[in-house]
Amino acid sequence: MKKCWVLLMSLALVLSLLAPVANAQPSENNDVLTKAKSTHVQIVLFDGFDLLDALAPYEVFAAAGMYSGGAVTVELVSAEGKRSVPSGMNGPALEAQAALDPNRSGIILIPGASGKPAGDTEDAIPNLLKQTMKTGLPDMMKQAFNNKEVTVATVCGGTLLPAMAGLLKDRYAVTNHIGMAALGALGAIPIEARVVEDGPRLVSGGGVTSGLDVALYLVDREAGPQIANAVEKLFEYEKRGTVWRAEGIAPIDFNTSSKATEEK
Repeated sequence: MKKCWVLLMSLALVLSLLAPVANAQPSENNDVLTKAKSTHVQIVLFDGFDLLDALAPYEVFAAAGMYSGGAVTVELVSAEGKRSVPSGMNGPALEAQAALDPNRSGIILIPGASGKPAGDTEDAIPNLLKQTMKTGLPDMMKQAFNNKEVTVATVCGGTLLPAMAGLLKDRYAVTNHIGMAALGALGAIPIEARVVEDGPRLVSGGGVTSGLDVALYLVDREAGPQIANAVEKLFEYEKRGTVWRAEGIAPIDFNTSSKATEEK
């Protein structure tokens, strides 16, 4: 009987020591969730925007918000405010929920336009971008670039909009392969990669589908790899390519090296 009593007392002591630890675990997890940095994403719509450029990242960020319990939020915005915004190629319109706020911390994502790749018609991409430059968006982009709490992300031809506003001079970036020469002519440094990060506050993507990769990279960066992995599993899509940064050892350009050797 005495032995049983001793055992019971010992068990009670062990349980009393473990209880605070057990109770602390959920509390600590809740604290981590509470303290987790929340990220708000504004996806900019303009007349003639490309649907996939905008909606692919929108779905990635929305799914990240679902898996993170609201640590990531996303909305569609326009320079003019709440309105119906027609997409390019006679596509459907989307409803901008609010005006773009360049003073709000988080991510501002700029899609490209959808239309004829070249030409001088009203529905040609160059003209759609020119018309967008006549709106209030360029001034808002400048404010966003000056806000240290904002990361500007671009997809496809969306990279050309800040370049046309003179905001990408001597900065590494990528756009759709059709616009790479124009990107260089506008003062940027074109990089042939699917996603390019020029410092933490400028991330650009190449062709249309690269919007998925830009968004997944930013989810990984802002909310962590577990959330990004959960979104990849949900979409049955894995982020493609290495994100290019101006870091590490630069690869040898054998074309240049060969020319130099021949000249010698």
